[in-house]
Amino acid sequence: MIYQNLRQFIEALRKENHLKIIEAPVDPYLELAEIHRRVIEEEGPALLFTNVKGTPFPVASNLFGTNRRVDMAFGPRPEQLMDAIVGATKTLLPPTPKALWNERGLIKDMLKVGLKTVSHSEAPILGVRRTEAPLAPLPRVTSWHEDGGPFITLPLVYTEKPGHSKDHNLGMYRIQIYDDQTTGIHWQIHKGGGFHYHEAELRNEPLPTTIIIGGPPALIASAIAPAPENLPELLLASLIMGGKLPMTEDPLGGHRIPAEAEFAISGYVPPHERRPEGPFGDHFGYYSLQHDFPVFHVKHMYHRKDAIYPATIVGKPRQEDYYLGEFLQRLLSPAYPLVMPSVKSLWAYAETGVHALAAAVVRESYSREALVSGFTILGQGQLSLTKFLMLTDRVIDLSDFNLLLETILERFNPARDLFIFNHTSHDTLDYTGRKLNHGSKAILMGVGEPIRELPRTYEGGDLPGIREIKPYCGGCLVVSGASFEQEPELAARVLERLAAGEQEWPLVFIVDDAKEVVRSQASFLWTVFTRFNPATDMYADSEVRLHHLNYKLPIVVDARMKPGYPDEVLPREDIVKLVDQRWTSYFA
Repeated sequence: MIYQNLRQFIEALRKENHLKIIEAPVDPYLELAEIHRRVIEEEGPALLFTNVKGTPFPVASNLFGTNRRVDMAFGPRPEQLMDAIVGATKTLLPPTPKALWNERGLIKDMLKVGLKTVSHSEAPILGVRRTEAPLAPLPRVTSWHEDGGPFITLPLVYTEKPGHSKDHNLGMYRIQIYDDQTTGIHWQIHKGGGFHYHEAELRNEPLPTTIIIGGPPALIASAIAPAPENLPELLLASLIMGGKLPMTEDPLGGHRIPAEAEFAISGYVPPHERRPEGPFGDHFGYYSLQHDFPVFHVKHMYHRKDAIYPATIVGKPRQEDYYLGEFLQRLLSPAYPLVMPSVKSLWAYAETGVHALAAAVVRESYSREALVSGFTILGQGQLSLTKFLMLTDRVIDLSDFNLLLETILERFNPARDLFIFNHTSHDTLDYTGRKLNHGSKAILMGVGEPIRELPRTYEGGDLPGIREIKPYCGGCLVVSGASFEQEPELAARVLERLAAGEQEWPLVFIVDDAKEVVRSQASFLWTVFTRFNPATDMYADSEVRLHHLNYKLPIVVDARMKPGYPDEVLPREDIVKLVDQRWTSYFA
């Protein structure tokens, strides 16, 4: 089924017993989030809170918190259509009459993609208009006790490039509510809305901005999709829906608004105005720290007469965004070879916060073509923020990280297949580079036929300063000992000892708790790749030859927590006890 709005999807979830309505009074400050986290951990139902303190609006959360609900939200059609579009690029070149006839079904489907304008009377979003203290009735959802305040966590932020209204962006940038008239807006350096604001500041102009909340599930998905910069998100939403997206004009002269949205907040972001935003417990599983960000001034807000406020809770993976991210990767992956012909498949790992780790199956039709593919990937939109990129020419399922790592380590020649680049940009939420938006990158490759058999049991004896040694998979060892503050030089000592030994483990990670890290793929990926910066935390003996660093095995990575890293998000003990006590009342 194609859902035209949020409530159609919620009703479908109710009919399929995938929705729990919670009528007990719930505080949006910490309590609601703690309930949500427990339910999603058990792969439980979507939640509709109908009695949220301080707001007249019911709050829906965990709408996309299982693979089944994501399948319900979007169905198989978007992926089938994307496959057909990619296939047609081959059959329609050249566009002969026979080829066009054979693709008549696809052409008919593509004619349905686009926007359509509906009248004010046909637009439920215009049901109520607020100009005085417009944000006052919104739920003040606060997820973590160290958060800087309440946040809108599913905002669809719409902007247009100054002077070019057809060049628009719909992105999901967190919104901190300061008061009833202003918010922060977390535009990061690599996102389309940030580019538009940069252009507006150069012109010394305010940037008109609209924050949309709710609407068709396809609209929410399109806002977080890692789509190519020249693919408008509103058109992507239409493609996912399988029909034209209804839009309506703002009677007060703002942007056009999705007619089926739940809320639309219209205003502007002045040039050169900043205000502290954060901290915020984010999808990396840590608190992103407080920094100065632009300020959104609200002029008016529309909402449906019976509006439902959708929210999500982010934190240590896996959370709701993980399931949406998997769907979007499946949807968009067939299109990657169109933009990057030598890239056969690509996967970014949500368990690491997405940008910390990506992998690709690439073509190696001539020597070192894989490296060319690596540079191509790092030059594409949001992929340019990838911190660690792993490449192989073996056709494998990239979502199986253990298989990927073993495939690469069997083929990895450190003298030619490891590249570390310092002084590069970092994801704004990744603090391992020790300076906001600054860090380093690495490319690790393994192509061709295997050159070694990987060890799977450790028989090398004690290591200096190490109390726990655990193999993670073939060729990868995880060890733990003293903390970084106690022994900052531990990685160098471990490297010296391993390099002198006879048993060759290509890759060794030093962590704070080896037993916990090797427990699962999710635990390994989250702990390791969110806690090291390639240029400062990767250790290996090396020599310079013809301006190239030739590394030698083993490669030791210091993935311990370090001074300056933000704290891991953890629920407050009194809130845990409160939810424990009230648990049965929620689900009565």
